[in-house]
Amino acid sequence: MAVKKILEYGTPSLREPSKEVHKVSSKIKTLIQDMFDTMYVNNGVGLAAPQIGVNLRVFVVDCSSGDEPLKPMVFINPKIIKKTGAVLSQEGCLSFPEAYTEVKRYKDVMVKALDRNGKPFVMEAKDGTLLARCIQHENDHLDGILFIDHTTNRFEADKVMAEHNLPPVEVDRLLDEPELDKELGK
Repeated sequence: MAVKKILEYGTPSLREPSKEVHKVSSKIKTLIQDMFDTMYVNNGVGLAAPQIGVNLRVFVVDCSSGDEPLKPMVFINPKIIKKTGAVLSQEGCLSFPEAYTEVKRYKDVMVKALDRNGKPFVMEAKDGTLLARCIQHENDHLDGILFIDHTTNRFEADKVMAEHNLPPVEVDRLLDEPELDKELGK
């Protein structure tokens, strides 16, 4: 398969909502393999199709660590159907090389999607695990939302962006998340 170029923050297409996949064709299966190849080469734990310039609702994740065997997971046309709790965590993104900032995420999520063979499944990720946060992060990409839109401190995020020669936070894109703020006591 192929390693694709990852689009960096500031590329307008990263802000566009993605289109549904209507058929899990051989073209989609090739896309999935290219996404895994690209993610692994770049030491990522997740990658959404828009990050390689493909405007489709597909993302891949692998939250294995250390000596664990790889756990590649595919999400086609995902929908988060339940979200509860809140957690703060440092987050980064392959479209923001080396830039990390604190963000708000739901602690527990339930997602329904299609797998790489087009079969529907439902998965629950709990306790603010890397998987729970990764599902939310990659799913956001499909809606044109980026991790910095969830930042807890816009000014700190701007400083990090500047240090990595990335554009500043788009203030009009910052998310108002009262349910997360309430859970976090803010």
